[in-house]
Amino acid sequence: MKTTMKKVVLTVAAVACLTIAPAQKIAHLSFDSLISLMPETKTATEAAQNFFKGLEQESIAMQSELESKYKDYQEKEPGMSELVKKSQMDALTQLQTRIQEFQRQAEQEYRKKQAELTAPIFEKAKKGIEAVAKEGSYRYVLDTSNQNTSVLYSEASDDILALVKKKLDSMPLAVIPGTAPTQKPLPPAGNRPPTQKPGMPK
Repeated sequence: MKTTMKKVVLTVAAVACLTIAPAQKIAHLSFDSLISLMPETKTATEAAQNFFKGLEQESIAMQSELESKYKDYQEKEPGMSELVKKSQMDALTQLQTRIQEFQRQAEQEYRKKQAELTAPIFEKAKKGIEAVAKEGSYRYVLDTSNQNTSVLYSEASDDILALVKKKLDSMPLAVIPGTAPTQKPLPPAGNRPPTQKPGMPK
C-alpha cells in the first residue's frame, strides 16, 4: 500500500512539474526508419548475410554427412552384429547432437555479429539526433518506432527525421567492423561544387 501511494505521489509531482514548467519543444521520429535510411545499414546487412551464409553452409555440410552415414548404416544394417549396430547408432546420435549444438551456437554467433555490425550505426544515429535536438532547442525527442506503445495524451511535436537524415549525410560514414570503407555517396548534382578545369584560376 505504501509503495502504491509513493508511486501516486511521484506521478502527481511529475505532472505538476510539467504543468508549471514553461512550454518546451518536443520532437519525434521513427528510429527504425532513420536506421533504414542510413547507407551504412546496407553495408552491415550484407556483411551479416555473408556471415550467416558461412554458418549455414557448415550446418548443411554436417547435415549431409549425417544423412550419408545414416543411409550407409541402413544399407549395411542387416549384416551387422548387435555390437556394431549399437556402435554405429551411438555415432549417429552423437553427430546429430553436435549438429544441434552447432546450430544453437551459430544462432548466438549470428546475433552477436549483428549487434557488432550495427553498434556504430546506432551510435552515429544517436549523435545525429542529439545534434539536431540541440540545434532546434528540443527538450525531448520521442521514438515512434514501436506501434504497440500507446500514448494517452501528448503535445503536438515535430517530426525531425528529415533533419537528422540531412545531418547524418554530412557526417563521416560509420566504420562497420570487418568491411572495407564505403565511399560516401556524392551529393545531388545541383549541390555539387563546380569542377575545377585545367588552366582556370583558383
